[in-house]
Amino acid sequence: MSTQLRVAMAQLNFLVGDIPGNTEKIIVAACKARDEEQADILVCSELALSGYPPEDLLLRPSLETRIEKALLALKVQVQGITLVVGYPAHKNGQLYNHAAVIRDGVVLFEYSKQCLPNYQVFDERRYFSPGEQPGVFEYKGYKVGLSICEDIWHSAPVEQLKAQGVNLVLSLNASPFHQGKVKERLEVVRACAQACAAPVFYVNQVGAQDELVFDGGSMVVNGEGSLCYLAAHFEESLSYTDVDLWEGRVNPVEPSAIMPDDEDSLYSALVLGVRDYVHKNGFKGVVLGLSGGIDSALTAAIAVDALGADKVEVVMMPFRYTSSMSVEDAERQAQLMGVKYSAISIEPIYDTFMSQLSDRFQGLNADTTEENLQARCRGVLLMAISNKTGSLVLTTGNKSEVAVGYSTLYGDMAGGFDVLKDVSKTWVYRLASYRNQRSVIIPQRVIDRAPSAELAPNQTDQDSLPDYDVLDEILALYIEQDFSADAIIALGFAPEVVNRVIRLVDINEYKRRQAAIGPRVTQRGFGRDRRYPITSGWRAGE
Repeated sequence: MSTQLRVAMAQLNFLVGDIPGNTEKIIVAACKARDEEQADILVCSELALSGYPPEDLLLRPSLETRIEKALLALKVQVQGITLVVGYPAHKNGQLYNHAAVIRDGVVLFEYSKQCLPNYQVFDERRYFSPGEQPGVFEYKGYKVGLSICEDIWHSAPVEQLKAQGVNLVLSLNASPFHQGKVKERLEVVRACAQACAAPVFYVNQVGAQDELVFDGGSMVVNGEGSLCYLAAHFEESLSYTDVDLWEGRVNPVEPSAIMPDDEDSLYSALVLGVRDYVHKNGFKGVVLGLSGGIDSALTAAIAVDALGADKVEVVMMPFRYTSSMSVEDAERQAQLMGVKYSAISIEPIYDTFMSQLSDRFQGLNADTTEENLQARCRGVLLMAISNKTGSLVLTTGNKSEVAVGYSTLYGDMAGGFDVLKDVSKTWVYRLASYRNQRSVIIPQRVIDRAPSAELAPNQTDQDSLPDYDVLDEILALYIEQDFSADAIIALGFAPEVVNRVIRLVDINEYKRRQAAIGPRVTQRGFGRDRRYPITSGWRAGE
C-alpha cells in the first residue's frame, strides 16, 4: 500500500447561514481537487457548512434538518476523494462543533471539538457541548489526527494525539485576524507538530463576517516544526501538498505565499472587511463624506481597493469653517481615485436649523451644540443619498476617536460600517503612507497637516485631546491590555492625562453602543469582545 498522500486544503470564503451555498462550494472544490490534482483528501475549515460564527442561528429548530440535507448532498455528489468537513452536529440531545471524514457516501469517522473558546470574540460554550474522545482514525493503515481550532491551543488534545502516535494531523480552523495573529498562530502550529512529531495541515477560513475578518493563511508544518507551505492571506485558495505517511516528509505542489508584513496584513484585512460586508449584504456600493482629512481619505482609499472606483461615491460637505485646502484636497483625491464626487454646502441647512432653534437657544452661549449640528447636517445628507441609491454609508471614525467619544451621535457616526473603528490614529497615518507607496491617491498635504474636525475656527484635534502618540499608548494599555489608571501612571504618563483619557473612555460607552460596526483588527476592539456596562459606578484607578 502506498504511503503517499496528496492533501488539498480548501481555504474558502463561506457565507454564514447559507448552508446550500456553502455545501456547493465544498462540492466544487472537492471535485476540482480530485479531477485536476488527483488529491486523496480535501480538508475544509471549521463549521464549513454553516459558516463561522453562526451565533444564534445554531438555536434555530430547522438547523439539524438543513445540515442533514447538506451532508446527504456531500455523500452523493463527492465520490473518489476523502472529505474532511466541519459542521454543527446534534447528537443525543446536545449540539457539537463537529467534523466528519466522508468517503464515497460513507462516514468513516467523526470528531467533536473538545476545547470550546469563551473569551474575546468567542462564546462557543453558549451553544456547544465539548467532545470527550480523541480525534484519531486510521487511513491507509496509518493514524491521522483530527483537531478543531482551539484544540491545538491547549495541551490535553495535543497530548492525546501524541499518545496515539499519529502520523499526520489535520486541523480545521476559523481563526479570526488581529494584528500579530499570524505569528502567534504559526508558533502554536509548530508546537503541535513538534509535540506529535508529525506534520500538521492547518486549514483556516478566509473572508469577513460582520466585524470579524478571517485571513486564511493555511499552512503545513512538518514534524520538526518547520513551515513548509503557507497559503496566501486574505484570499480564497485550493492548495496541495504531498505527504509521506511513513517518513513524514511533506512536499508542497506549489511555492509558498509570502508572509505579509504588519502594514500589508492590516490594510488587507480592512479591504476584505469592507468588500465582504458590502457584497454579502447586497449593497450596490458605498458613499462617504470626504472632508479633506486623513480619516476619510484612508477610508475612501480602502473602499476603492475593496470595491472598485465605480462603486464608491464621495461627498464634500463644506461649511464656513472648512478651509480651501480641505476642499481642494478632497476634490484632488476624488480625481486621483476616479470616483463619483460632489460638493453640497451644509451652510443653508445649518442656518435653517439654527433659525428654527433660535427661540429655544435665546440667551444661551454657543458651545459644542452648534458644532455637533454641523456634523448632523452632514449625516442627514449622507443617509438621504444612501436611501436613494442603495449604497452603504461608511463612517470614518478611528479607534482613538471612538474610544474617547470624539464624534457626534447621529452626525459623523451616522452610517452602517466604520472601516477604521479598530484602527488607532497613529496607525491611520501609517496605513495612509503605506497605501501611497503603491500609488499616490491620498494628497500628501492630507497626511502632513494637523488633524482637525473643522467645526470651529482654527480648530485642531489637539485642542481637545492629548497628542495622538500619547493618547494611543494610553488607550492600548487600558482597552487592549486592561491596565488600571495607576498601572499606566506608573509607566511614566502624566496622572492628569491618564485620568482624563480613562474617564472619557468610560463615559462614552453609550455612544459606542450606538455606533456602526467595523472590522476588528486588534486583540480587543469595541464590539463583540469588549462588553462594558453603560450604567456603572466602577472607577478605573486600581
